[in-house]
Amino acid sequence: MAREPCTALTTILAPCLAILLLITSQDSTQAAEATYIGEKTCFQCHSQESTHFGETLHAQMFRLNPRTALESRVCEACHGPGSEHAKAPHDKTLIIGFTKGWNTPVETQNGQCLTCHQGGNRLHWPGSAHAANKLGCADCHNPMQRTSANSLLARASISETCYQCHQQQRSEFMKRSHMPLPEGKMSCVDCHNPHGSVTRPLLKADDVNSLCYNCHAEKRGPFLWEHAPVRENCLNCHTPHGSNHDKLLVVARPQLCQQCHAPSIGHPNQFFNNSQTAASALVGGVQSPRIIGRVCQNCHTQIHGSNHPAGSRWQR
Repeated sequence: MAREPCTALTTILAPCLAILLLITSQDSTQAAEATYIGEKTCFQCHSQESTHFGETLHAQMFRLNPRTALESRVCEACHGPGSEHAKAPHDKTLIIGFTKGWNTPVETQNGQCLTCHQGGNRLHWPGSAHAANKLGCADCHNPMQRTSANSLLARASISETCYQCHQQQRSEFMKRSHMPLPEGKMSCVDCHNPHGSVTRPLLKADDVNSLCYNCHAEKRGPFLWEHAPVRENCLNCHTPHGSNHDKLLVVARPQLCQQCHAPSIGHPNQFFNNSQTAASALVGGVQSPRIIGRVCQNCHTQIHGSNHPAGSRWQR
């Protein structure tokens, strides 16, 4: 009686097991049929690719100094054995393609690249924002043609490569106050690691402030008198890419300061607005010297923090 459940389970699973074995045997047969044919055979059809590929670092390494037997296969090191593809060039299932139109799964494409390029900057690639959005290595890199000075990028520069998707950031860098990225003094990867990071915006630091301090060390502190929003997050007052306000500020001064500092007794920090500008005075408005060419930092000069014994108001 104890054997009856096992017998019934075997009866149910037997057809499924037979189908699975059949599929596995077919895949094994197909895999066994594909063999390596050498790059010379590939270039009989792909002559244009041969010309461009010869200029890349991959070609030089694979041809002159391969580290493994797989790298010595050159084309087939990445695309897989090509014998079946040579027989039926239009069958997209017989070889690994790295273009959108070839429809090879992104996981398969990236798996080929990660065979050699794993660890290091790619340590956090699994689970990263780019991996979660099905971004392929070939979306940012072009291993078949030297279109950039280094890294085999898909565009001439790192920034132009990122701009393919990040159009909003491109427009922000065009604003009058911006990080010196358009001038070529920095690039996106100075702040972000496109291959993955422990932070959500792929920062190359544990948090925003630590990243900013890499260049703005004078703002790091510790200070005797600290400014709370500065200590919390630089982005409370500044935008990271570009702004139409001075110093990458999110809002023009003094309105920025007034977001936290409401009017109080004993200090002339009443709210200011556009009716107090020089232009408004021409139509009957009352101009204010605190609006015309003046900001809170005219008095509170050490707004990021102060180490002066009398600097509790960040005035010295």
